[in-house]
Amino acid sequence: MRRQRNVKIVATLGPASNDYDTIRSLFEAGADVFRMNMSHGTHDEQRARHAIVRQVEKDLDRPIAILADLQGPKLRCGVFTAGATEIEEGHEFRFDLDDAPGESHRVCLPHPEIFAALETGSTLLVNDGKLRLRVKDCSAEHANCIVEVGGTISDRKGVNVPDVVLPLAALSEKDKADLEFACQLGVDWLALSFVQRAEDVEEARALAGGRASVLSKIEKPAAVNAFREILKASDGIMVARGDLGVELPVYAVPPIQKRLINDCRRAGKPVIVATQMLESMIESPMPTRAEVSDVANAIYDGADAVMLSAESAAGDYPIEAVSTMNAVAIEVEHDDTYREQADAQRVASRSGVNDAIVAAAREIAETTDIKAICCFTQSGTTALLTSRERPRVPIIALTPLKGTARRLCLSWGTNCFVTPGEVERFKAAVVSAARAARTAGFAEEGDQIVVTAGVPFNVPGTTNILRVAPCDERLIFSTDTE
Repeated sequence: MRRQRNVKIVATLGPASNDYDTIRSLFEAGADVFRMNMSHGTHDEQRARHAIVRQVEKDLDRPIAILADLQGPKLRCGVFTAGATEIEEGHEFRFDLDDAPGESHRVCLPHPEIFAALETGSTLLVNDGKLRLRVKDCSAEHANCIVEVGGTISDRKGVNVPDVVLPLAALSEKDKADLEFACQLGVDWLALSFVQRAEDVEEARALAGGRASVLSKIEKPAAVNAFREILKASDGIMVARGDLGVELPVYAVPPIQKRLINDCRRAGKPVIVATQMLESMIESPMPTRAEVSDVANAIYDGADAVMLSAESAAGDYPIEAVSTMNAVAIEVEHDDTYREQADAQRVASRSGVNDAIVAAAREIAETTDIKAICCFTQSGTTALLTSRERPRVPIIALTPLKGTARRLCLSWGTNCFVTPGEVERFKAAVVSAARAARTAGFAEEGDQIVVTAGVPFNVPGTTNILRVAPCDERLIFSTDTE
């Protein structure tokens, strides 16, 4: 079941994708990673979905990554006496800590952390930015605001504070419980919401304790401003354009998306572009032309993965949505412009032997008749560096660790295989690579592959050897492993 494209597809599971047949069909249609949204569903429901994915993985003998997306702290206003009220442009409106039901002039905002951070002139956004208020004056217990964009405000609507860094941890108590549950379950990636600073990521990494990789969701202006530090602390990034487009002008999001993707590629860390990619397919079997262009642009930008949310979790056409995204990716990657941009965005990095080996592997593959680059990897670093190079030939990542193979499913171009036991000698590595290339249909008798590995074996970060090897049967079936 070889993919005909390099970019990966993340599909969110939910009520519309809750059974074995649907989840298997989603994988066969093109999903490489399954996302469990911890904002919805019970632990028992998530445990059942996790078990189904692992059964599909076993039945198809292909590593599949599972990503648990943590909810993050939710800032919401209180309730109103009438359930809702209208606020008008130019009028005053007050947020405070009084838990009495709200009226036309005020409502409770039960988050003292917000009042501690607010300043005169700060912006408050309500209901995904549909309402905008500017702080006139404030204290530790209230904020008097002028309504700049009015409308209906109703019970427990979300509140965003885009232009201040809030003294809130990215992990609520619910998130900590969800994180521990997900790690015990055996997920491969944790997506961290409400990231504002690198310290938020470090806290999640400490709690995960190496049981899962940590991916930071960039959805706040503070995260954009501190992105370099956040990227350094993270294993991967998600450009969460929904909340980002609420807290920033929508026209600022596309250039931010491009900049973040470029930074991730330089760092050799996977990046997902998410939110509203094929949203019309929640209810329609066909996407809009603008949505198709949006998916295509994310792929042209160099994203490692594109993501479906409600389209696959709660929509009427989950399999069609994955198939559409798969078809768009194949079409884009066959365009000469895509390859030109991938090559132009490559930044030479020669900071060590690892970088030199993977760069040489790509150059050899692109100047001779090589069918694939085969990377033996323990931690996944070699495959990530090879992915960063964006070679024109397939990347085959071979590892004895199932967890490493699963995590690499998120990275551009990687075709992941679990080797039956640790490899001790380089000749055995070459044999395993040739066998994998032949079995998976990447190479045939007489073809050549590039094999990279580290000696001594099974030591992370020691890539130091490269060989061009034939894929002939004599090599594959040889018992000589000297």
